[in-house]
Amino acid sequence: MSWKVCTRRALAVGVAGATVAGLAVTGCADTGNPSGPVRPRSHAASGNAPNQDRAPQGRELDDSERILLQRAEQTLVKRCMEKAGFTYWVGPLPTVDDLKGGGYVLTDVEWARKHGYGSRLDEKAQAAQRNDRNHAYANALPRQEYVRYSRTLEGGPSSKMLTVELPTGDIIRTPRESCLADAKGRLYGDFATWFRAEKIATNVNSLYVAHLIGDKRFVSALADWSTCMREAGHDYEDPTEVRERLPGLTEDMTNEKAFAAEVQLAVAEATCATETPLADTARALESEYRAKKLGPYREDIATHRRMSHAALSRAGDITGATT
Repeated sequence: MSWKVCTRRALAVGVAGATVAGLAVTGCADTGNPSGPVRPRSHAASGNAPNQDRAPQGRELDDSERILLQRAEQTLVKRCMEKAGFTYWVGPLPTVDDLKGGGYVLTDVEWARKHGYGSRLDEKAQAAQRNDRNHAYANALPRQEYVRYSRTLEGGPSSKMLTVELPTGDIIRTPRESCLADAKGRLYGDFATWFRAEKIATNVNSLYVAHLIGDKRFVSALADWSTCMREAGHDYEDPTEVRERLPGLTEDMTNEKAFAAEVQLAVAEATCATETPLADTARALESEYRAKKLGPYREDIATHRRMSHAALSRAGDITGATT
């Protein structure tokens, strides 16, 4: 049986917008159990793109709304699995705080002061994944029931498949019939339409990120950020270098000292991102390049946003919650 095992890093972009917090980060495929501590972490883009007539209409959902949709989807999976005779638990869900941070550069100083780069949140998610009751339940089933459980939840080799070509040219497939498909269909209104729109909308970043980070305006803002970091005692060319060097800097430290060093760097990074033009420049350039580059996928992105908003009212009914 395959499970959805995605880290917070891989799930940083769970929506169409990348923003400064999601640049150069890709999504992950939906391959299995949604009940584990899968924590899609992403931020809605701020500001309006120039050439609004060319940009997809409608805002991105906020984090609390995404959590509500995740809870509703898991609730529907639970009902479907129980109808088939299995026990199923709605797994740990993220908090709004869990969904912040990550991506190309941190911009939230308070979040960085509390969580650093999110290492402890990652550890918590991984522990919850290992201890997921659905994993234990499935693994304890007799072989024949284990196979039926897997096929009921995810579909099987004989299932009819939906196929989507991503903007990258890659092909992604998923079974048309399963409790996962049933839950998404009930929540979003039409599973086939949702699957196409969601997979395309969450995989468009590669179409413009290289252009953005090569833009002279971004390069200039990044140089200002690097100067700010150097003046704060941290000599790094870009945020990626911080993350690459951090494990080596902390490998001989105690857990507490390592986390303190992580927090110090994260706070400096976020402070410099907001005190220099980097954060604002990246956001503005993202709006500009999305408007320029995503024209062929405008309808898919608009469909993704429209179906997401329509699902919110259903999610409230399903879970008894409000947005």
